[in-house]
Amino acid sequence: MTQGSLFSKIALRTITIERDAIATLLTRIDTAFDNACELILQCKGRTVVTGMGKSGHIANKIAATLASTGSPAMYMHPAEASHGDIGMITADDVVLAISNSGDTAELVSILPVLKRKGVPLIAFTGSPESILAKTADAHIETRVEEEACPLGLAPTSSTTATLVMGDALAMALLEARGFTREDFAVSHPGGKLGRRLLVKVEDVMHAGAEIPRVSVDTSIAEALLEMSQKGFGMTTVVDESDKLVGVFTDGDLRRVIDAGHEIGTTAIKVAMSRHYKSIDKNALAVEAARSMQDSNVYVLIVSDNEQELAGVVKMHDLLQANVV
Repeated sequence: MTQGSLFSKIALRTITIERDAIATLLTRIDTAFDNACELILQCKGRTVVTGMGKSGHIANKIAATLASTGSPAMYMHPAEASHGDIGMITADDVVLAISNSGDTAELVSILPVLKRKGVPLIAFTGSPESILAKTADAHIETRVEEEACPLGLAPTSSTTATLVMGDALAMALLEARGFTREDFAVSHPGGKLGRRLLVKVEDVMHAGAEIPRVSVDTSIAEALLEMSQKGFGMTTVVDESDKLVGVFTDGDLRRVIDAGHEIGTTAIKVAMSRHYKSIDKNALAVEAARSMQDSNVYVLIVSDNEQELAGVVKMHDLLQANVV
């Protein structure tokens, strides 16, 4: 066996062991899981997630997932808790303690304080007979048959299983709270996902004097000057009442030249397009991007609630807004 094939064999064995560990979790969703969800739903404060070592890293991730999906949460280091950080926990909170053994000293040492404060305790452990399991108001077993580590020492399957159970908890709570895509966006305003769900066309469009605009009687030559000055490769065309009646683009210019029209004397109304792509200013910017891609155009006319000309938006604006 070559070294390369040995690497692949070990990788496949690792994935298989962890897959089986996750599959076992299907038998662990019971009334204790329901109770844990109810404790968090009824919590007026935050879910304080704690764990030591590798379990601490998983706890940190679970806290982040809860917080971003509608359940206020934070991570607390159990060792620091014994040196003052436990003061951040109030009677309105609930604690989710994670430990594979269920007897982690740093976690066990803070149990009396949690009991005195009257703080509900949820525990994820691999041992129903452990101190944490017996103390918890809701114990969810995350035991695995074996670690993927061939030495049976490095937390692998156990941490994977715990993380998946944390995701199951967070998703159950998300649906119970009726958490929406818009709610998710508010929690992620700086990320691309959030911007795709929050940024509207009116936030990125060009309006007012920035809109390329000429009247129906303007000559094509004068319209080209407007197009050049505004830099959109097109101009809107309005009538005497300043109502939008058409657009003139680079493509229209090529058709004018092919037809032999004199651009200095021909009015724009002769060559403009009366059919054009538009979008409402209140639409999401990502919808504008989708419309441009589907129609193979790079500029859209923006209208307001009264279907009046409100602005123009180009693909470059959407790229700069990080919604594409």
